[in-house]
Order: sequence, then structure tokens, then C-alpha cells
Amino acid sequence: MTSKDLKTGDKAPTFTLPGDGGKKVSLSGLKGKTVVLYFYPKDDTSGCTAEAIAFTQLAKDFDKADAVVIGVSKDSAASHDKFKKKHGLSVVLAADEETKTAKAYGVWVEKSMYGRRYMGMERATFLIDAKGAIRSIWRKVKVPGHAAEVLAAVQDL
Repeated sequence: MTSKDLKTGDKAPTFTLPGDGGKKVSLSGLKGKTVVLYFYPKDDTSGCTAEAIAFTQLAKDFDKADAVVIGVSKDSAASHDKFKKKHGLSVVLAADEETKTAKAYGVWVEKSMYGRRYMGMERATFLIDAKGAIRSIWRKVKVPGHAAEVLAAVQDL
């Protein structure tokens, strides 16, 4: 099974990544919690900032639902620290500099901009239940309203 074939009901691929603030972030360390794992292209770009702010604004609601929100990009943990500080973000950010986690989830994809093809992070979100199973997948995410949609799915678990 290739990562592209991930579907709801599948066991979520495990990962351990460097996180912001010098912490390690691992799926196994979050057993028993609902995890919202969202992949985004780059720190401090307009869409990625808007998405991180939207998740931060709903942080209390995610907490109430016993859900942890983790944003993953190829940026370094140091970049994540600056990004969080600049925008007052409360979500956990993880650094997937080698793109192993992105590849495992099938979100390291060929993109095209101005006719140039390159590999990059697809904006996608995975909702993982307390037992480690994928419950929902959003691919090619449009930022407006997305965090609220994910929260509604978390609350329906």
C-alpha cells in the first residue's frame, strides 16, 4: 500500500518529529487523544499563517474535545519558533525537514507554479482518533472555514 492510498479507517502512520520549543512530537506519545494533523507548505506565508491563526483561535474548543492540533511543514523547528512568536500561535508545530512524514501521509507531491514543476507540501489535514485510526481526510484544503470544519468533525467523534 502506498501512502497515497491512505483512507479513513486506516491506521495512521507513526512519526516522531522535532517540535517547536525544542520538544519532540510523536503520534505514539499522543495515544488516547484525538489528533488533528495538518500539513502546510511554509511558515509565515499568507495561507499558512491564516490557517495556523484559525486553528489557534479555536484552540480552547479543540482542548475541550480532548484534541491536539499539530501543524507540519518542511520548515525547521527554529523557523516554527519564530512563526509562533510572530503570530501568537498556540498550535504545536513539527518540523518534517526530510519529508518522511509527509511522504508517509502522501502529501509530499509534485506541484506546478508558473509552468515550473517541483515537489512540495500539499495542504491536507488528517483527523486521527484516540486509537490511532484515521477518521477523516481533507486534501487540497482551502483555508477559509477549514479549522471550523475540522473542529465540527472532532466534536462528532
